Amino acid sequence: MDKPWQMQHMPDQSGRVAIITGANIGLGYEAALALARCKAKVILACRSVPKAEAAVQRIRLELPEADLQIVPLDISDIDSVRAFAKRLRGSLTRLDLLINNAGVMAIPRQLTRDGFEMQLATNHLGHFALTGLLLPLLQAAPAARVVPVSSIAARHATITFDNLMGERGYQAWKAYNQSKLANLMFGLELQRRLARAGSTTTAVIAHPGSATTNLFATPGARLVKQVLIPIVASRLFHAPDRGVLPILFAATAPQAHPGGYYGPDGFQELKGDVAAAYVPKAARDKPAAARLWKVSESLTGVDYLSG
Repeated sequence: MDKPWQMQHMPDQSGRVAIITGANIGLGYEAALALARCKAKVILACRSVPKAEAAVQRIRLELPEADLQIVPLDISDIDSVRAFAKRLRGSLTRLDLLINNAGVMAIPRQLTRDGFEMQLATNHLGHFALTGLLLPLLQAAPAARVVPVSSIAARHATITFDNLMGERGYQAWKAYNQSKLANLMFGLELQRRLARAGSTTTAVIAHPGSATTNLFATPGARLVKQVLIPIVASRLFHAPDRGVLPILFAATAPQAHPGGYYGPDGFQELKGDVAAAYVPKAARDKPAAARLWKVSESLTGVDYLSG
């Protein structure tokens, strides 16, 4: 890019409909605010309705006429994902943008109602299912985008197909890293399958670098927040309104490439201006990505783009 991409470079979003998971706080909130500023209709897909209502009130302090809607969604629960998608398919004629943002980080092992490890369920499986269930709405738009939000943690991960749920040994950070690699692999594989199907819908992946979001309130990350961030915050971390820039670029910039991966351009991609991000070798493994897709279909019961 010739000059750093900033929020003011976002194109007008009038008439476009966007869904953001986890839109009540952190990166999701910043994305909702920015898209609302650009006149998009923004659907806040959040587990906590009171927290989503508080976010809407904050946005409307700046943008009283913002077109905002709250629709409850527990992304870790496949029944909730199905109910959410059914409601949206009944109320929308098209969907222009899906930002798969909601996530949890480095939590103690717990299982969802579906029996899935919580980090894999929240960060990957729920979004895999949501994307498939909303695909008809996305394909009804002239140039829809899906934006999976990954992490620099994907660099340090492998997909352990024989221990996906941590049943043979669980490490909180290892499970988190795996889930974020899954996000990246999913986005790349989604774009390959959309292209093969001749779809005008595209997938563009992003990561925020090291943004000081609510994820650092989780037990596994609390020590990092309490010890590391105060010491090196200005050098290694940036605020959510900076961390969201690669996500907004992936979501709206005309120059974002289908199947592209974007993040900050600074040291180890921790912070900086928007640029093409490093894609680790594990994420470039197409047979593994196809296997992950098939496993995800089997686990969630949502099959799409399988041809």
